Amino acid sequence: MPTRSDLLTLPGSLMHWANQRFAPAVFADDARWNGFTATAGYTMRVFLSIGIALFLAFVFQLQSPLSAATTVLIVSNPTVGAMVSKSVWRLIGTLIGATISVGVMAVFVQSPVLYFAVLSVFVGLACMVATFLRFFRAYAAVLTGYTIVIIAAPAFANPDGIFLSAMSRLSVVATGIVVTACVFMVTSVRKPSTVLHKLGQAFRETVLHARTFHKAESERTTPEALDATVTSTLEKQEQKTQSTNAAFRGFSQPIYDSRSKLLANMTGLTPAIEFAAADDPDMQNRVRNLRLCLSRLTGLIVSYHPYWLTFSAGVEETRAVHLLVAQTLGRILELTENPDWLTNPAPLSTCLHDALKTLEQLARQTTSTTTLAALDNTRDALVQMDLALHDLTSLRPDRTQANIQPYLEWPTALRNGVRGSFIALLAGMLWYVLHWSSGPLLIIYTVAASSLLSTTPSAAKASPMMAAGTFLAIPMGFLCHTLALPRIDGYPLLWLSLCLFLLPGVWLQFHPRYSIGAFGYAVFFTMMLSVNNPIVYDDLTLTNNWMSMVAACALLAIVFRVILPADHRLDAARLVTSLTRSIQKLARTPYGRTEPWVAWEGLQLQKISRLMMRLSFITTNLDRQGYTDAAFASLSLGRLIVRLKWNAAHATLDPQAQTALTNAFNAFAQLRHNPAETASALKQAAMAIRTIPTQEAGLSLTRDRTLSCLEQAANIILSVPGFFHDHGPIQQAEDLTRPAIPVSVHPAAR
Repeated sequence: MPTRSDLLTLPGSLMHWANQRFAPAVFADDARWNGFTATAGYTMRVFLSIGIALFLAFVFQLQSPLSAATTVLIVSNPTVGAMVSKSVWRLIGTLIGATISVGVMAVFVQSPVLYFAVLSVFVGLACMVATFLRFFRAYAAVLTGYTIVIIAAPAFANPDGIFLSAMSRLSVVATGIVVTACVFMVTSVRKPSTVLHKLGQAFRETVLHARTFHKAESERTTPEALDATVTSTLEKQEQKTQSTNAAFRGFSQPIYDSRSKLLANMTGLTPAIEFAAADDPDMQNRVRNLRLCLSRLTGLIVSYHPYWLTFSAGVEETRAVHLLVAQTLGRILELTENPDWLTNPAPLSTCLHDALKTLEQLARQTTSTTTLAALDNTRDALVQMDLALHDLTSLRPDRTQANIQPYLEWPTALRNGVRGSFIALLAGMLWYVLHWSSGPLLIIYTVAASSLLSTTPSAAKASPMMAAGTFLAIPMGFLCHTLALPRIDGYPLLWLSLCLFLLPGVWLQFHPRYSIGAFGYAVFFTMMLSVNNPIVYDDLTLTNNWMSMVAACALLAIVFRVILPADHRLDAARLVTSLTRSIQKLARTPYGRTEPWVAWEGLQLQKISRLMMRLSFITTNLDRQGYTDAAFASLSLGRLIVRLKWNAAHATLDPQAQTALTNAFNAFAQLRHNPAETASALKQAAMAIRTIPTQEAGLSLTRDRTLSCLEQAANIILSVPGFFHDHGPIQQAEDLTRPAIPVSVHPAAR
C-alpha cells in the first residue's frame, strides 16, 4: 500500500514524467534550452543588422545594396571581440583588394588573358596567406582575394568605371561593418572576465588531471596496474566506453576521452583569449601572459602519456614521490575552491614552492636513478604549473618571457594557393572562351569560395559542404524571386522576406556538422538575389545566373576533391618528420643558444594539434592513438634534451662526462634513419658517465641527474621507434609490401 508521503509526492512525479514524455527536448533539457536561446538571440541580432544595413544602403543609393547584407552575414559572431576583430580585418582586406583591383585593371585592360593570369596569381597568394594567418586575421587575405574580382566584375564591360566600382564596394562594406558593430555592441552583454574564469577552470582541470595520475602511481602495486588505478580515480565514471587499448602501455578509452576533452577545451580557449583582447584593453595588456599560460597548461596535459614513466621497475621507491605530489595537487584544488584565488594566488604559489623544496631535498638524499627520474619529472611539472599560475594571475605583461611563434604549414598553404590560382584562371578562361554573359558571377563565386575554404582545417573536406550549401540556395532564390519579391510593396516586407529565407543558414551556423554549408547558403543566397532600387525582374538573366552558380559549385568540388585533392596521410607524415627534425635541431643547438622551453614546446604543440586533425581524416588502418601518444612522448624527449643541456651549461660536470654528453647529442643526427643507434649511443654515454668517480655530493647529484635523463631519453626512443624512423608506418606508401617499423615496441621485443 502506498504511504501518505508517496501520495503527496505523486503529483510532482507525474508532472516531471509528463514533461519528460510529452514536452519537446529543447524545453526539458536546460543545456538545450540555453543553446536554443543563445542561437535565437544571435539570429535576431543578425536580422536586425541586416535590416538596418540594407535600409541605409538603399538610402545612400549604393550600387549593390545586398552586399551590405552579405557583409553582415560574414562579420557576425556571437562574441563581440570576435566580431570587432573580424570587421577590422575585413575592412583592411577590402582596402588592399580595391587597390590591387584598380592597379591590375589599369595595367592589363587591353589583355584579358594576361589579366586573368595576373588575377590568378594574386588570388593564389591571398589563399596562401589566409592559410598561414590565425583567427580572423585570415579574413584580410580572404577579402583581398575576392574583393579584386568583386570590384572588377562590374568594370569588365566598362573599364573606366573601375574606380567608382571600388568606391562603391568600400562604401557598402563599411556600411555593413559599422551597422553590425553598433547592433552587436549595444545588444550583447560583454563579459571579458568570463575568459579569465574559463582559464581558471582550465587550470583546475589540469591540476586534477595531473593529480589523477600521481595518485594512481602512488597506489598501484605492479607496473601494469597504472591503467586500472587511473581509470578508477577519474571523476567521469559515467562514461560508457570501457574498452582497453591493446597497444604497449596504452591507456583505456575513458582516460583518452578525458584527455581529449581537456585538449578540446584548451583549443577552444585559444580564440577566446584573442577575441577578449580585441574587446577589452585590460585583456589586451595581459594577452601575452594568457597565451603562455594556455600553452603551459596544454603542455602539462600532454606530458602524461603512456610513456611518461619510462621505468617499469622501482615502483616502491617512487611511490612516496608521487604521493607527495598528489597531496600537493590536492591542496591546490582545495585552495582554488576559493572564488578569490585568481586575485590572491600567493597561497597556491607557496604550496607549490614548498613541494619543490621538498623534492629537491629528496633528490639530494637518493642514489637511485629511478627515483631521481621521478623527482625531476614531477619537479618539471610543478615548475610549469607555477609558471602557468603566474602568467594567469599577473596583471602586467612580462616582456622578458619568450614569444611563441605561429607554425607555418607550407605544404598546405602552397596547395591552397595553387587551388585558388588554378580555379581563378580556369573560371576566367571559361568566361573568355565561351563568352558567357554570367561569367563574372562564375569568377566571383569560385574565387570567394576558394578564399574562404583556405581558412578551414581541410579545404578539400569542406568544399563539398560549401558547394552543397550554395546549391541549396539556388532553389530558395528561385522561390524568393517567384513567391516573395513580386508581392513586396515596401521595405518592411522585403526585410521580413529576406529574414525568412536566410533563417536556415543563420541558425545552422551553430551546428558544427552543417556550419560550412549553412555559411555558404546564407552568404551566396544574398549574392544571387537581384534586389535593387527599383527591382527589375528578368527571368532570363536570373536563370542564367543560377546556371552559372551550378557550374561554379561543380567546378569548386572538382578542383578541390578531384584535380588537387588533399593527401592527409602525406600531410601527417610531414608533421611527424617536422617534429623529429625539431628534436634533432634542439639536440645540436649550442648550450648558450638553446631556445626557451615554452617557445619550443608551444611550436611543437601546434604541430601536434594539426597532426591529430590529419590523423582523424585518414580512413585507412593506422594506429592513430599510438601516433598521438608518440607525438606527446616526443615533447618529453625534448624536455630531457633541454634538461641535459642545462646540466651541461650550468652545472659542474667532469670533462669526460662533457665529452660523453656531446657524443650523445651528436647521436641524434641518426634519429630519423636509425633510432636504435641513437638510443644505443645514449646508453653508452650513460655507462661512460657512470664509471667516472665523483667525491663531491653536488657533482654526484649532477651526474645522477644526467644519467637519469640519458636513460629516460633512450627508453622513449626505443618505445616509439616507428614514430622517429623515416620508414615508419605513416611514412610508407599504403601499397608497400615491405614491413614498416612499428610505432610502439614492447620491452620484451627490444
